[in-house]
Amino acid sequence: MSEIKLETKLVGNISGDFFVADYQRGYRWKEEVEMLLNDISEVEEGKSYCLQPIVVKQVNDKYELIDGQQRLTTLYLIQRFTKTYRPKIQIKYSISYETRENSKTFLENLDFSQIPDEYPNNISPDEFFIYEAAKIIRNWFEKFKDPNESKYNDDDDAANDIQTKLNNKVHVIWYEVDSSENSTQLFTRLNIGKIPLTNAELVKALFLSRNNGIDDDKQLEIATQWDIIEKELRNENFWYFITNEKAETYATRIELIFNLMSKKKKDDKERFRTFFFFSDKIRDTEKKADVWQEILRYYQKIKEWYENFEVYHKVGYLIATQSVTLQELLDEAKDKTKSDFQKSLDVKIAKSIDFGKDYSELSYENKTDCTQIEKLLLLFNVETIRQKQDEFMRFPFERHKKEDWSLEHIHAQHSEGLNKDEARRKWLVDHKNSLLSFDDSSLNDLITRMDDLILKIDDPNDNSNKGEIFDSIFTEVIQKLSEKDNNEEIHTLDNMALLSVRDNSTLNNSTFDVKRNKIIEMDKTIDYIPVCTRRVFLKYYTGSNNNQLHFWGKADRAAYVADMNRVLAPYFDINQRKIDL
Repeated sequence: MSEIKLETKLVGNISGDFFVADYQRGYRWKEEVEMLLNDISEVEEGKSYCLQPIVVKQVNDKYELIDGQQRLTTLYLIQRFTKTYRPKIQIKYSISYETRENSKTFLENLDFSQIPDEYPNNISPDEFFIYEAAKIIRNWFEKFKDPNESKYNDDDDAANDIQTKLNNKVHVIWYEVDSSENSTQLFTRLNIGKIPLTNAELVKALFLSRNNGIDDDKQLEIATQWDIIEKELRNENFWYFITNEKAETYATRIELIFNLMSKKKKDDKERFRTFFFFSDKIRDTEKKADVWQEILRYYQKIKEWYENFEVYHKVGYLIATQSVTLQELLDEAKDKTKSDFQKSLDVKIAKSIDFGKDYSELSYENKTDCTQIEKLLLLFNVETIRQKQDEFMRFPFERHKKEDWSLEHIHAQHSEGLNKDEARRKWLVDHKNSLLSFDDSSLNDLITRMDDLILKIDDPNDNSNKGEIFDSIFTEVIQKLSEKDNNEEIHTLDNMALLSVRDNSTLNNSTFDVKRNKIIEMDKTIDYIPVCTRRVFLKYYTGSNNNQLHFWGKADRAAYVADMNRVLAPYFDINQRKIDL
């Protein structure tokens, strides 16, 4: 194992002589300079800010700067400017270039007041970009001369504020590799993303670097446990049980556990907050082993929930619907017995479907109601599986979260979107096949007119009003494939089921019978059909009382909602008791 030295350093405390080897290009930052100044200026009172790691290797009495040249050079230039107003500050480091000796002299002798408008013809690329960066820095500070634009009254106040933050709030992650490390290979791996210095990798270095106070046996134990956790988190079902984040966004999945422990938010601008959290927890060598044990206990609690059939479904639903975060649940579980914790889960689930009105009033036409219907149907699917108590059948959160979901009308009665010949032709073919299954001679005329319209659509020279003909046939087909005297609303919960957006697009505007046949075909493949959606189209809810397969009628709607009432009764009861109180 290579020796790694890992620590955080305030920018004002960076010291030493750095050199940039010939395998690296020179200084090239431009717009990044202003971005860095903005980030530093926005650091709030009482908070810290951490820059990307500086990767170095000690060579004799100097440091080879393997990664971080652009940042370190820009910080040097910023401090050179602030020194104009605070002459007593000391820049404790220098930067030289193995094959560009003049660049070091140019950098150290740069005069911010003498930047030319037009550069000499013989200027080097390094000097050009250093000039450009210096100009950006000078212009950035100059904008604070107008007191109406900032809290700063002039350059002096701005320079003082920036330098104070560099001295007291802005850190770099100092990542010093073993002197035997091959610099060129390491630089290449860093810059092609093979070993990105993520929070997880930095936290790992806290525990597994040499001379960190943890003996070799303990380090081997930690390394083994680390690999086990990482492997287990690559179980997609486990991963999507604990988070809604896409797995591919994490180079190292254990980083999610660290982010949860540090309470790092997804939109946190401080990229290395998680690393800082653990770095602060480990203030002396004796605490390192204890902190690792804390990480293990934290992870084991999550795994325990995953392996518990009841908790898996309840926590999984709450996370999937963003009703509560996993971290909030873990915090709450600390002070509760297992039974009390499960009761609290039930209350949270009940609250998630407490819409302030009876769910029979929810309508697909209302955007807010759509979100609530989706949540209710997801819970219906999850609870249907949980209450069956089959340990070999779990709700597949990984399948659910890898799809985009929408509400599917179980039986459609409108032709929205059927305004192109291709879509109309497909609709006609699908519904003609359903009508043929009736073996009813009274439908022959309608089927013939459907065939005629298909021929018209296929004929590029036919200029007849195919849209009006289609609308007339559409209305007649809907009547034939709908239950008689059924004037039920089509946008209510009893006519809704969950289906992926991809599958929904192929079924849109189809009657129940057409959808039923397609769902059966989809169910034969690897397509994921939610259990309750499958049961709807297999006429599960009406069962032996069902005397027709082609329609979604009053009896079907009533049976569907009745089963929903039965399955979700424990949560409806909790909400009802709350109302009664």
